[in-house]
Amino acid sequence: MTHEELIARDAAAIAGVEKLRFFPATMATGARAHLTDVNGRDYVDLTATWTAAGLGYGHRRVAQAVAEAMAGQPGSGLSIMHENAVLLAERLLELVPERVESGTGEAVERRVYLGHAGSDACDVALRCARAATGKRRVVAFQHSYHGGFGLAQSVSGVLVEGGAVPDPDAVFVPYPNPFRPHAGTIEESVDDALAQVSTALDGGDVAIVAVEPILSDGGFVVPPAGFLRRLADLVQGYGVLLMVDEVKMGLARPGLMHTYQHEGITPDIVCFGKSLGGGLPIGAAVGPAWVLNEPPASALLTMAGNSICTAAALAVLDELVEGDYPGRTAQLGQHFMSGLRGLQEGGGVQNGRSGGYIGDVRGHGLCIGLELVQDRASNAEAADLTRKVIYRMWQLGVLVFSVGENVLEITPPLVITEADIDRAIAVIDQAICDAADGVVTDEEVGPYSGW
Repeated sequence: MTHEELIARDAAAIAGVEKLRFFPATMATGARAHLTDVNGRDYVDLTATWTAAGLGYGHRRVAQAVAEAMAGQPGSGLSIMHENAVLLAERLLELVPERVESGTGEAVERRVYLGHAGSDACDVALRCARAATGKRRVVAFQHSYHGGFGLAQSVSGVLVEGGAVPDPDAVFVPYPNPFRPHAGTIEESVDDALAQVSTALDGGDVAIVAVEPILSDGGFVVPPAGFLRRLADLVQGYGVLLMVDEVKMGLARPGLMHTYQHEGITPDIVCFGKSLGGGLPIGAAVGPAWVLNEPPASALLTMAGNSICTAAALAVLDELVEGDYPGRTAQLGQHFMSGLRGLQEGGGVQNGRSGGYIGDVRGHGLCIGLELVQDRASNAEAADLTRKVIYRMWQLGVLVFSVGENVLEITPPLVITEADIDRAIAVIDQAICDAADGVVTDEEVGPYSGW
């Protein structure tokens, strides 16, 4: 089958509502941090498919665990108990630091919800919070993303801003952006955001506050140091539940096991998805038993917690812990960001020209955002340039996606090598210059403009 034939068949068979495309890639196989297209061409992948392939493609440990589980399935869901689901829940309880009651000093009893994705994990956590507290309001952030359906969708700022129907009891507050402060200075932006959260909490009817430790789909915003700590102190000081959405950025990717650990906080509820399944669909929410236990049987998905996906997740967690992936990603992330900042400061082989279009490099570990601008004097968003840079990178053999209007989201498989990173940096350098020089036409990129 040729590249052109697969594109035509895809267009005739796959529903458009689930297509978010940045280039006409037609892949046949994958291994580690590489994908190979139907013509046999190799690509370095900086997407991990929105981080879902956290351990890369075809990881042997995950593949073996899945094959063994498939050979002797003890049912296909949680209506019949099986050990893999219990083991996974126990493992997540071990990996997520427990909260301690401020009054008694005793650890909060917790449970784990197992689902199919981060979307339903967040949705269930939010709905359970409402049911458990008897309160309706949900405080979330502008440009946030917590899921593609239900309550999770209707409190996702980036989706509501794109036309989704907001929940009538949702309150959206600004997410402080150090590169683009919304209220004067960075400090003033943090104070303003926290003041708006405080105002909502003063009403006494907030069930839960939901936050991403890195605002991913809304533009890959790494909050100012100390913001998450102050937010947690504020919210939990009111006795309100704090949900941290680690679906995209968690599980060793940020140089620690969890992104929120960079601020030393302990959320009430933590949600996982994407890379947890090593390429298979699974999500999880870890939180207080008094929240996630009730109402019974109110969050039913037939195959949630099935033995195949839970086996994959157990293999992923074992690999992350035994292989010290947090340490690995911290080191590789430092190497990657150092190279990108070198381009920003005038390095690279393209006479330093690419640096004039790099407004900001930010992140933790292998969670990296590269913000492209029209020029460094104005820092004006360069949306058109960004689309063409992504397209040109694909032409040059490196895959990346964008978030916001103008940010390259660099989230490669955690098994990427320094050699792959160096190749990617060189391609980014060339692609920025080529796109600025008009190598990519509007006609080429038009059908593949992502968001």
